[in-house]
Amino acid sequence: MWNDKRYNSFDYYLKNQFGHRLYKLSLNGGMTCPNRDGTIDTRGCIFCSAGGSGDFAASARLSITNQIEEAKALIAHKVKKIPNTPQYIAYFQAFTNTYAPVPYLREIFTEALRHPDIAVLSIATRPDCLSAEVLSLLDELNRVKPIWVELGLQTIHEDTAKRIRRGYPLSSYDTAVKNLRDIHIDVIVHLIIGLPYESKEDILRSIDYINDSGIQGIKLQLLHVLKNTDLEAYLDSMHILTLDEYVTILVECLEHLDQDIVIHRITGDGPGDLLLAPLWSTNKKLVLNTIQHAMKTLDSWQGKNCST
Repeated sequence: MWNDKRYNSFDYYLKNQFGHRLYKLSLNGGMTCPNRDGTIDTRGCIFCSAGGSGDFAASARLSITNQIEEAKALIAHKVKKIPNTPQYIAYFQAFTNTYAPVPYLREIFTEALRHPDIAVLSIATRPDCLSAEVLSLLDELNRVKPIWVELGLQTIHEDTAKRIRRGYPLSSYDTAVKNLRDIHIDVIVHLIIGLPYESKEDILRSIDYINDSGIQGIKLQLLHVLKNTDLEAYLDSMHILTLDEYVTILVECLEHLDQDIVIHRITGDGPGDLLLAPLWSTNKKLVLNTIQHAMKTLDSWQGKNCST
């Protein structure tokens, strides 16, 4: 077990790796996405909000330093400050955060890394937006402070990928992971549970594939249907998971997942003013308690049925 949890939790990893908890600050580098600017498409993925999945990020109008300070102030009430110790993760969240000229990326990433309170830089991006020049920059920065790259895989199934307009083939993910691991950068994969027409068996096949791809972390994200997204049109025809259904699938996913993979997220938050479904997901404490209870009742743990 991992302290009080039956899975390799993010908190457990942080305390073992850094000796204390780190707090994530969501930042906005002011970028767009090839799935929005016409390079691949103009509509984005069908589940993506106008904020580019960065609805909790700070305003791009502010400097990176000012965004960090603003984000710190928002969570100051829950941070137990350790003097002279970096306690924050600078998380570039909105849109595709390697989709810009390298000099600009160097400027904003370096500004974040130079902040004395930042311990780690985490960059959310697409596997098809990691050029040789970007990888060289990340390699350089990773020698200053740890760099994590978060890849929006969502599914391994090409039919689902087309349905959600992901815009790249699975081979792009394979190449990206290999290139990032070659320069010793930790990779965190986003996987969505509840995508239209995906079965539990489809999701478990994605988990099995991820196990073999050499990643270090995963975000298991419940599908949220948000206002003003193209996914909203599916709302009346698709099955929306109940809490019990989600927990059942999630527990099986954890049982299939390699124990060394860190669980960075196990449910996810949808912005309250945009969320259409499932509304039960707004009670995060209930969701987490239900997961813990189910795993204990079933005597379940991460990796219980992992074949690797």
